[in-house]
Amino acid sequence: MGSELRMPLDPEKQKLSEKQRLSPEMCETELDGVSELMDLLRMDLEADGEEGKAGRRDAACSKNVLRKQRHWERQLAAKKSKRKEEKQRRRLNRAQESGANTDPAQFTKRVMKAITKERLAAARSTGLKLCVDLSMTDCMSDKEISRLAGQLRRMYGSNKKATRPFHLFLTDLKEDGRLYRECVRMNDGFLSYTMEITEESCLDLFSSETIVYLTPDAQEALEMVDADKVYVLGGLVDESIQKKLSHSRATELSVHTARLPIDEYMVKKNNVKNFHSKILAVNQVFDILLMFSETGSWTQALQMWFPAGKGYVISQESSTCFPAVTQTQQEEQ
Repeated sequence: MGSELRMPLDPEKQKLSEKQRLSPEMCETELDGVSELMDLLRMDLEADGEEGKAGRRDAACSKNVLRKQRHWERQLAAKKSKRKEEKQRRRLNRAQESGANTDPAQFTKRVMKAITKERLAAARSTGLKLCVDLSMTDCMSDKEISRLAGQLRRMYGSNKKATRPFHLFLTDLKEDGRLYRECVRMNDGFLSYTMEITEESCLDLFSSETIVYLTPDAQEALEMVDADKVYVLGGLVDESIQKKLSHSRATELSVHTARLPIDEYMVKKNNVKNFHSKILAVNQVFDILLMFSETGSWTQALQMWFPAGKGYVISQESSTCFPAVTQTQQEEQ
């Protein structure tokens, strides 16, 4: 018979054959399931990412809020401090204008610095005018130049402490000169001093009729200080004691001269060395003028600031109850 023999299929091969005969619909169903699963995973990841971004935005927002709050608090504290200092400043000004004793220690350094700055600024428009003529430095040694730089520093220090400071001028001060370099070297903040520093002479700044040149060799004694006048001190340290240098300079400028009224209010005092001198440092003359401008008393000004080592004392006729300054206080000035 022509019939063919058919061998039975292996069970494993039969299963594989059945899988291969799966319909396309079933394959698509399985793929759809996988796709849905991937979509779900993607959605979860995106949700996590959005939450992370939101958290970071919240954190950044919180930092900005804190930063603004701290800035506002600092501004508020600064305003309170400024108001307090303004009150202290007004109270001190009122007390000193009325002549009442006020202890500066009760005020902060910042307040005192602000008050000093205000007074020095006001002095530029309302203060008595005083020039230091620095045209004679060429005849001075390096040591004398250093001493003069120190005197200018002490003069400015006295002016800063004054209730009614002078308007100060340093004239004929050359920027390429020894004194200028020494002032910058020795005196901290010299270029920031609240005074006029110029290479011009006093005659370039003021008319000769208004100038009073103070020199110990003048014939006329200074009786009063006048707001319409400009007082000039010779910026000179002369250890060799050259005679009448400042008076010669005043004659050269053709200006009025005057001297401190030492002979009118003081007498010679006997001492071991029999030394008597009316030659004073720039800052010493300034201290006397400053006190006289505040008190109107030459007796008090000379008794307080004329150096004891110069061999003069207040005369009995001019003597008052004002206490004399000690040698230590003079050295500090």
